[in-house]
Amino acid sequence: MTYHKPVLLKECIDYLQIKPDGIYVDVTFGGGGHSKEILKHLTTGHLYGFDQDPDAQQNAIDSENFTLISSNFRFLKKSLRFHGVHKIDGLLADLGISSHQIDEPSRGFSLRFEGPLDMRMNPSKSLDAKTLINTFPEEELTRIFKNYGELNKAYYLARTIIQKRIEKEIASTEDLKKALESFAPGHRSGKFWAQVFQAIRMEVNDEMGALHDLLEQSNEVLKEDGRLVFMSYHSLEDRPVKNFFRTGNIEGEQEKDFYGNLIRPLNPITRKPIIAGAEEVNENPRSRSAKLRVAEKNKSQEN
Repeated sequence: MTYHKPVLLKECIDYLQIKPDGIYVDVTFGGGGHSKEILKHLTTGHLYGFDQDPDAQQNAIDSENFTLISSNFRFLKKSLRFHGVHKIDGLLADLGISSHQIDEPSRGFSLRFEGPLDMRMNPSKSLDAKTLINTFPEEELTRIFKNYGELNKAYYLARTIIQKRIEKEIASTEDLKKALESFAPGHRSGKFWAQVFQAIRMEVNDEMGALHDLLEQSNEVLKEDGRLVFMSYHSLEDRPVKNFFRTGNIEGEQEKDFYGNLIRPLNPITRKPIIAGAEEVNENPRSRSAKLRVAEKNKSQEN
């Protein structure tokens, strides 16, 4: 299966500072691009890959140093403990959606190809995009388009969907685009549809909730001097990562101990996000919006 080319691959590997005998986690295995590179640096160490999409199983790496866990990364701590792992040396997260999911019409993520309104990263989950669009109340649809799509006319989009679904069930990606076509600006329609699909996809998969769970658990399982390497592709993902790396909480609120000293479980290694250079952007357009942030666990904060 075709998956996207790994973004900022060299930077990810360099910042992980891989120890040959270390324990590492790639929570967004996908096509295995980043994982294969990590494995090159291991001798007696081990890499655990996470992916909730069953399609990723076909890319499993045949190595005694690798284990693929078919699970959402929000269950990081529980899944690792099942495999006898309590502490890790580093974790890599390449957030967002894979090219395979986008390019497979039957998954319902594609803007280019018609397909069923699905958008589930894990097809076994009950809530799909069709159910969301045809059953969620107006206020919920408004919230989704506003918070996850950052769309100015969220209320009107929701109201239109309510009206259209009364006339006929909105069952496919093409049905959805026809229902909202009057809102798509001719010169910027691509961005508009990307925002609409992103909003629905993020709600269907509870992507922000899963990210928040991952951040909190990643700090719990990380060893002293262990590193977190997170790559995001839009501000909704980048903001909580930046806040957590700087303050140890999603909200970005500074907490102090009894003596007034700042409590910082992590030390941000990258003060500003690492972005792809012109050459990589030219070769791999997906890297254009990538922001890479790295943090290291402070010694005094290990659980």
